[in-house]
Amino acid sequence: MEKTRCAWAAGGLDLEMNYHDTEWGVPRHDDLGQFEFLVLESAQAGLSWRTILKKRAGYRCLFAGFDPAQVARFTEEDVNRLLTDPSIVRNRKKIEAAVSNARLFLETAAKHGSFSRWIWGFVDGKPIKNAWRDIREVPARTPLSDAVAGEMRGMGFKFMGSTIIYAHMQATGMVNDHLTSCFRYNEV
Repeated sequence: MEKTRCAWAAGGLDLEMNYHDTEWGVPRHDDLGQFEFLVLESAQAGLSWRTILKKRAGYRCLFAGFDPAQVARFTEEDVNRLLTDPSIVRNRKKIEAAVSNARLFLETAAKHGSFSRWIWGFVDGKPIKNAWRDIREVPARTPLSDAVAGEMRGMGFKFMGSTIIYAHMQATGMVNDHLTSCFRYNEV
């Protein structure tokens, strides 16, 4: 019997179904996981998540396993090298934002003990469990994502608008937006 999934993953590529079934919405309290999804979500701006999932291995390799300390040390030469590699989205502004965001990520982590602790503070350390029945009910942004994005923009983060932050919150389990009919709804 086929499992009932959220509409965006139902009947999709194995890559999307596996991501949905094992990662999406699972609470991530580690800084590496948080940084990975910040990089991937900002790279996704204007593109499909499928495109980013297909390029995820390239990002992992070229962005030092998503180690923010290493990415923060990338130089203009590194950015130019990345722009020639088709295994990632070759957009100068997005790549430069990832490097600059890595530096801000580390500053935030140093100030608050960890980036994860800081961002999870917006939800008091516990996931928000929504109860959507239809994919059309799931918002692209919320007042909470507006607030987080606003604070991050004020700190200097780039490519971190409210929609990107809401997608980040969904991906890292800060928000459970699995549909109530989805087999993962109660699991996460």
